[in-house]
Amino acid sequence: MNSYETIFTRRSVRQYDAAPLRSAELADIQAAIDGAKQLPGQTGRFIIVNSDKLKGTSAPHAILAHGEDTDAALSNIGYVLSSLDLHLQSNGYGSIVMGMAKPTEPAADYRILLAFGNTSVPIRNGEADFKRRGVSDISNEDNAVAHAARLAPSAVNFQPWKLEFSPGKVTVKYTPKSIGKLLAGKTQKFDIGIITKYVELALEHEGKTVTAVTPVGTGKNFRLEVVYTEG
Repeated sequence: MNSYETIFTRRSVRQYDAAPLRSAELADIQAAIDGAKQLPGQTGRFIIVNSDKLKGTSAPHAILAHGEDTDAALSNIGYVLSSLDLHLQSNGYGSIVMGMAKPTEPAADYRILLAFGNTSVPIRNGEADFKRRGVSDISNEDNAVAHAARLAPSAVNFQPWKLEFSPGKVTVKYTPKSIGKLLAGKTQKFDIGIITKYVELALEHEGKTVTAVTPVGTGKNFRLEVVYTEG
């Protein structure tokens, strides 16, 4: 499976085999990190660590994400981790972006991690296996890109986004969500980056050429604009 196909089967995995991956497997994942596209102007750092440097997860490995504490930087981290999450699951590993797990000695610019490893947890069978809001709830158009994007994971499954399609552009708008004491916050800026990677992959699958993915605004007015051409 490629990353686009994996959108329809991925699962957030919390149970892992304790055994670490082989060095060749970790080298392939490092290559994916090195080749991961980042948003313009962003220079996030992504570092593989083993279980002895982690707490709060049973995964044998994790990718620690480091970057500035700005809306654009946080969305960039989500955007990159989303591509790595799909790469991992397309190659048969389990993975999950985790806010509760932590490195044992976090750096000052540490933000969040992507846990990963071998797992016996099965992948999903298709779109019907996901519990997500309907396309009409998150998009001004019902199309293949919106159907793929709606499957993106988010913290507490809040899905804090709205897609706005216009000629040659998809705008991913931040729409803060909260329930009781679970308030909207910085974590949801990671989520905006995650769904934006899904939008990009879906556009490319539809034969579009994505020419720019740009963060715009801050706070409640934050959004990511995905510009594309038809070929």
